[in-house]
Formats: sequence, structure tokens, C-alpha cells
Amino acid sequence: MGRAGHRTASTAAALAAVAALLLAGCTSGAPSSEEPGVGLSSPAPVASDPAAASPPADGGSGDDGSDDDSDDDDSDDADDADDAPEPAASATEVATGPPFPANTRPDTAEPTGEGETFLSVTNLRVAEHDGYDRIVFDLDGTGSGTPGWRVEYVDQASDDGSGHAVQVDGEAILRVSLSGTAAPTDSGVEEFSRERLEPDDLESVDEIVYRYWFEGYTTAFAGIDDGKQPFRVFLLENPTRVVVDVQH
Repeated sequence: MGRAGHRTASTAAALAAVAALLLAGCTSGAPSSEEPGVGLSSPAPVASDPAAASPPADGGSGDDGSDDDSDDDDSDDADDADDAPEPAASATEVATGPPFPANTRPDTAEPTGEGETFLSVTNLRVAEHDGYDRIVFDLDGTGSGTPGWRVEYVDQASDDGSGHAVQVDGEAILRVSLSGTAAPTDSGVEEFSRERLEPDDLESVDEIVYRYWFEGYTTAFAGIDDGKQPFRVFLLENPTRVVVDVQH
């Protein structure tokens, strides 16, 4: 080959090398993250630790622990209820209080529903309980009101209106006057018809003498053994009852 041909081949080789370099520069992409020693322009987000993100099975709030946690809450609530202190007892309930929350003073209560309620005594019952004898006046009639009462010890038993003396056995006489009662013609029920109850198995009550209805009041006398004993009076409803407890 001549000198001119050699120069031409050298020039062509040089141009080919330059072209190859230019082609490589145009086709090269961003560096791969998998290549060692090469970092990305922005860091990839870091995933949370799965062990830290999963709740423990014995007390977490996830699916595996939610049922157990709910059961634990229920049992804790039940334990709290069991451990809760009892309500404070009233003065009549504590062990240091009187054995029978009553006294010998008159006991009174006002009737309700007057003019709209008409009640008559339909039955009179007496029985012994632990520490006291109980007298129960059952009442029935019309209206939603309640009877009142005045219960007290008296020196002598006598009928309302006439003032005639009434014989009552016992060392003391407890007078029971129920107010707000009505005649059977107004209440629509039959009034208790017995005059005397003489139970032989009671401790304090010797006998009860029933004196019927008179001008808005129904009266009975209880003969009490061993003198004036403490008593208490209260109302029970559904059905309506007036209860007199006499200590023994």
C-alpha cells in the first residue's frame, strides 16, 4: 500500500473510534441500583419492622389479640364489680344500731288522692316474725291514692263518734287509725267483717279488735303484752297494705 492509502486507512480508523465513543455516550442509562458502590439520587422508603408492627398475641389490638383483649376487659370489669365496695349501710342496718328500728312515739302519715281514691280494709292478718309480731291491713277499692295513718298508744280504747269504751286484752293498747278510707258503697269492695282476732302463738300482740269505718277513718286496737313495746308503721303497694310491726 502506498503512503496515501495508509493515511486514508488511519484516518478512517480514527473516525470510527470517535463514532463508537459518541454512540456509547448516547446509549448509556442511569446507574443501576444493583451495581455495587452506586447510590440512587433519592433514597427508597424504609419499610417498618414487621416484628414491631405486629401486636403481641397476648394483649395487642390486632386481629389475633382483639378477641382476647375484649375478653380480658370483660373479666376485668367483672373483677372490678366484685371488688367494688358495698353501699354504706343506713343507721338502722349497721350492727351497732338498735336491734329494732322503732320506738313508742306516735307514727303518722297523710293519705294521698283524697276525693279520687276510695279504699276499704278487706282483710286483717297477724303473724309472728323474728323479733316482732306483724299486723297487716289489706286495702282495696278505686283510685291510685294511698291511705294515711296515726298509730299510737292510748290509755283507753273507745269508739269514734260515740266514745263508748272497747274491751281490749293486754297490758298496753295500740290504736291504729287509717285515714283516707271509704265506705264499701264508695270503694266497691266488701269490708273486713270480723271484730276480734285472738291469736295464741304471738309474743307481743294479745288480740286485735277491729272497729270498722267511720267518717273517713278505719280504726283497730291491738292489745300488747308486757306494756308499751316499740313499733313501726309503713306502706306497701301492689296491693295496698299498711303494716304495723310490734317488737317482742
